[in-house]
Amino acid sequence: MFDPSIASYFINPVHVALSRKTVSLINPATLDKVGVYGAPDGALIDRILTRVNAAQAGWAATDCKSRAKVLHRIADAIEHSDMTQVARLMTLETGKPYPESIGEIANIPAVFRYYAELARHDAGKIAGPMQPGSFQYQTYEPYGVSVHIVPYNFPLILGCWTIAASLAAGNGVVLKASPAGTLCTMEFMQYFSALPDDLIACLPGDGAVGKHLIDSKLTHAVAFTGSVSTGRAVAVAAAQQMKPAVIEAGGSDPCIISSNADIDVAAAGVVTAAFLQSGQVCTSTERVYVVEDVHDQFVAALVKRAQQLRIGNGLDVAEIGPLVSKPARDKVIALVSDAVRKGAKVALGGHIPPNMDKGWFFEPTILTEMNDDMTLLHEEVFGPVVSIIRVADFDEALRRANASDYGLGACIFTSDLDEAFRGVNELKAGMVWVNNPLVDNDALPFGGMKNSGLGRALGAQGLDAFRQPKMVVIDPRAREADWWYPYPDDWFYSPTGDKGRSHS
Repeated sequence: MFDPSIASYFINPVHVALSRKTVSLINPATLDKVGVYGAPDGALIDRILTRVNAAQAGWAATDCKSRAKVLHRIADAIEHSDMTQVARLMTLETGKPYPESIGEIANIPAVFRYYAELARHDAGKIAGPMQPGSFQYQTYEPYGVSVHIVPYNFPLILGCWTIAASLAAGNGVVLKASPAGTLCTMEFMQYFSALPDDLIACLPGDGAVGKHLIDSKLTHAVAFTGSVSTGRAVAVAAAQQMKPAVIEAGGSDPCIISSNADIDVAAAGVVTAAFLQSGQVCTSTERVYVVEDVHDQFVAALVKRAQQLRIGNGLDVAEIGPLVSKPARDKVIALVSDAVRKGAKVALGGHIPPNMDKGWFFEPTILTEMNDDMTLLHEEVFGPVVSIIRVADFDEALRRANASDYGLGACIFTSDLDEAFRGVNELKAGMVWVNNPLVDNDALPFGGMKNSGLGRALGAQGLDAFRQPKMVVIDPRAREADWWYPYPDDWFYSPTGDKGRSHS
């Protein structure tokens, strides 16, 4: 049983206390202490990894039908349990509104069911043989033990996206919990009890723990979600070990509002896409390019919608909770101040809410009259701020939406089918939503282009990220081939001009 007041790590099926120095976890809404976490040292990490590797050997030898049965049992355990405590802990330590915490958990079982069956179905392929009578095909093998490093904003589901795929492929798993997400993650680990002992572990701690896991010769694949700078460091570290890595490194997602958009629907969609979890979503809409003809109408509708949002503690009735920490809020304040200093107009918000001097709250903020000199348009804000950019037409909107180092997601609001397909084809982003932002699908790949990452989670690509293909050639009867050594003399080059006969 997990106790938030005691620092511990998890190796299936038990939590084990950590005796090293602990760090307090603070509720960002109230600044009250809600628990503690510690960090295992390198020697302990290696002992844990040794146990996971030993368990993985047996799991890799397990047939796919039996693996699928276990993954379905994990999904059953989540669906049939009261997840209130996990969701409550998530809200206490991250600040996200309780409906979003419980919603995150509710979406997890489906991904385990999806990969349970996909791994049974997509097990390889038979190729046409290059020699008569030969049987030639492709199969897959797991890498070994995969490392999963997750952020605080979705501390459970982002990890489960890649954990489910990795387990389905036959790997062992080590999850490095986000510091501001440790408590709910540790509480959640009990639902992996259907797995063989030692096959999955969860370690708390900071970046040093993650680095040790990536650098270790006892791990063999990496999944990371976080900032661009850390993502680059993870990519380099994994490459130095020749380990495959799936990296989702955030974004500054654009949205285009066409003159053919339903303005009321677009305003409602952008309010949700921009302010969900106080803007602390990697696919948050941050830059909105609005065609001149509908600019003022859209801004008015957006402000009206955003004014309905309630700010407060995530365990109360509120759509907008606090930012995760003081540094996170300080960054948002600095970016807004820079934009205002350079000419941006505040259509809504822009301040710490009045009478809320406790907690890391910031008002939902809408800025207009933006220009490309403002840092806000070139960095991931990760806060409740959306920038409105006036453009002459749809062509300019596409061009400026693509003028970014990020390429995670993008959305369009339009009723014009030609504009919709132009956006899908021309936007440089890993995901494009038309009239329906932020939707995920377990069967479709999630990830970005440019600085937003490498590889994909979810879909068939998400399974392939955690298994390596193997080519197999079987001749049922041993026989000599005509191209084996030694070569006939007439195959060799002749100085008289006869270059020998060809062979295959």
